[in-house]
Amino acid sequence: MVVDIGGGTTEIAVIALGGIVTNKSIRVAGDGFTADIQAYMRHQHNIKVGERTAEDIKIQVGSALPDLDEPPNDFVVRGPNLMTALPIEVPVSYQEIAHCLDKSISKIETAILGVLEQTPPELYADIVSHGIYLAGGGALLRGLARRLTDKINIPFHIAEDPLHAVARGTGIALKNVDKFSFLMR
Repeated sequence: MVVDIGGGTTEIAVIALGGIVTNKSIRVAGDGFTADIQAYMRHQHNIKVGERTAEDIKIQVGSALPDLDEPPNDFVVRGPNLMTALPIEVPVSYQEIAHCLDKSISKIETAILGVLEQTPPELYADIVSHGIYLAGGGALLRGLARRLTDKINIPFHIAEDPLHAVARGTGIALKNVDKFSFLMR
């Protein structure tokens, strides 16, 4: 089972014998996390941040859990105050970002559970013993694998080089398209 948290969508699939057994796609992913951070900064701190700054916040202090073993330092955000238009600096902690991303991550959890419900029992048993793999940029969110493991009770593993895993896998599949021709009938 693979969960690819990309920019615009999260793709969840159970793959067996070279084919997709069950899958689901939801429009909650990295871009949604960035928008959540922008809205949070606007409402909570009265500061307007652009997409690039929100992305920096996500990378520097983004977290899926409010209690990390190795927490990052607070990230100082600079921008205009929405009331006065004067420049301000606001320190942002990973706990705040974990709080603001909670709803979006909960939607991903629900979608994963939905795919697991549709999975045949034999494959479900394999998934429980081998775990679920996270790919895409969203897999890099601190504490995400632990949060999902705790919530769903199945081990989650982050793919090697999650940012490029999907593209590399597609390249490998295209090089070996003759081996997958039975899927295209």
